[in-house]
Order: sequence, then structure tokens, then C-alpha cells
Amino acid sequence: MKVNHNQLTLAREYRGWTQTKLSKAVQGLSQSNLSKFEKGLGGLSDEILEKIFNVLQFPKGFFERKISVELETANYRKKNTIPKSIIQDFETSCTFIGYIIDEMSNSIDYPDFSLKTLDIEEGYTPEEIAQFTRKDFRIFDNEPIEDIFRIIEDKGIIIYELNANEKFDGISLFTKKGFPVIVLNKKLPNDRKRFTLAHELGHLIMHTAFPVPNIRDKEQEANDFASEFLMPERAIRNSLEGLKLSSLSALKSYWLTSKASIIRRAYSLGVINQNKYKYFNIELSRIGEKKNEKGSVSIDEAITFDMAVKLHLKELEYTYDDLANAFDLPEDVIQRYVLKQNLFLKPKLTVN
Repeated sequence: MKVNHNQLTLAREYRGWTQTKLSKAVQGLSQSNLSKFEKGLGGLSDEILEKIFNVLQFPKGFFERKISVELETANYRKKNTIPKSIIQDFETSCTFIGYIIDEMSNSIDYPDFSLKTLDIEEGYTPEEIAQFTRKDFRIFDNEPIEDIFRIIEDKGIIIYELNANEKFDGISLFTKKGFPVIVLNKKLPNDRKRFTLAHELGHLIMHTAFPVPNIRDKEQEANDFASEFLMPERAIRNSLEGLKLSSLSALKSYWLTSKASIIRRAYSLGVINQNKYKYFNIELSRIGEKKNEKGSVSIDEAITFDMAVKLHLKELEYTYDDLANAFDLPEDVIQRYVLKQNLFLKPKLTVN
């Protein structure tokens, strides 16, 4: 029986099982043989493989596939506070999301990726690249970015909101077929969603098409990009002069960014010194707004993935069972990543 060993690992990790747990659940399977198989160093009998398929409750066809995505993982993997199991669940989710996006592309057309990528090694700064990107989006310097989901998706980047662990804000990836995707934590407040989207957009534009030397801090570069993209220096600097705690709410309402990011912006631009920066953050903590700020900001919604699902269900007349069978996925994977989507939107995609 021809089985892709990486698929077995993916199915096992999706179920949250260790090699030890799986080997104990399958009679005749030793952990040693399972470990070697997952590393591509040995084979397993057809009988054992059939037992594994049944225990993991994945269809046989799934194990013959080759599912992979390119994840931008630099930031959260450096956080030693995140348990391996939580990272594993998040990355497995991203892998399945990318795979489902690819599979739906066999029947529908996504918007083309139409943003210019720029290489910092050619002498650009993250702020300059953010300025070029705003022009690409046809956004004036003094304008806040309102429909951030729409403008990003109109450029061919698919955004998927995932109910993820609070340790994760978001991640950017390319699917196996090359579609750019941002997976965003659905639980974030809107101001953090907006900054995270801009941050991941920076990764896609600055870091995915070019080699990045290890001495560079990609996360700081993405933060610098996001700050300039959402709050251009030429537009915001004057309003940050003489910054007061009482003025943060108005600035937040206008720029649609968090008070914390506005304070960081003032500090990074040299408008306030380190002592003042510390003071503002202490005050945010004192008034209980360090994690959850008062005053929500508006935000639109991602629609590309939802529309792809709707076209399959409404125009192509798939059922959820049909999707599971066509994609070689168990029903619970379809339920987790597809069934939850909002299907009451006007189509913007086309059927092939």
C-alpha cells in the first residue's frame, strides 16, 4: 500500500495523539516502527496501516496525498511559554486551511496576487515599503485604512479567521499551489486584528520572495511596516506632539489602531522619550486597559474563503459530505474549517 508518511504524522497530530498513544492503540504497532515510518526510514504492513486509518478516522485517500504549506513561524516559535501541543494544533490547522483553499481552487478562481514585493536588501526600509504599498492600494497619506480586509483580499491575499489559542495573533503562509494566505485569530479585538493583518502583509511583501539574512529581525521589520502602513509618519506626527493620556481615545477612533500601538508609534518616531513611554504603559495598566482597551474600532470581514465555500455549495451543488469525499478528509475536519463559515454573502469569485 502506497502511503505518504508525512500524511500519517499530520493526521496523528491533528487528533492530538503522541506516537506513544497511537502505538498503544494499534495492536502490533511498536513506537519504534511508527517513529521510523514517520521519518521515512521504514515500512508498515498493509494490515497495520489499515488499523491506523481506522483509529485516526481519516480516509485512506488522505494518506496518499501530499499536503504542505510554507509558514512564516519566526515569532511565536521563539516564545518558550507556548506548549508544543498548542503550536502543533495551530500549525496543523493552518496546514488544513491551506489544503482546503488549494482543493477549492480546482473548481473556482481566486483573485490574482497583485502586490509588488520589495527587498530590504536593495536599500528599502520597512517604512518606505509601507508607503509604496499604500500607494499601491491608492490610499492617501492622511487617510486611515478602513476596509482593511477588503483591500487586502482584493489584492489576492486570502484571509481566514481561526478560533485559535490566545498565544497566537496570526500567521502568513503560501499554500502548496502558491496562494498567499493570512490566518488571523478570530478572538482578537478589532484594533489588534488590524495591526496583525498589516504585520502579516508586511511579511508577505518583504520576506517571502527574498532570502532574509539571520542578522535581520523580521518581526521588528513587520512591526515597522505595519505602523507606517496604518499610521503614516507624515500624517500622524503632529498629532502626537504633546501626547496626553486623554488624547489617546480620539487618536484611536481616527486611526482605528490600539492606544498601545499609538504610544509605541510616538516612541519609535522620537516624539516621546523612554520615560514617557513607560509612563503611558503604566497608566494603561492602572486603568485596566493593558490587555482590553476601552472603545472598540470598526472593522470589515474577510469574504474570499466564504465565497469559495458558497460557490461549491450553491452553484456547484456540493454537500458537506461531497466536500469531505472530494478532498479525502474526515467530516469533522470539514465541520471545523468549512461548516462554520458565513455563507450569506454576495459572490465575488467565479466558477472555473
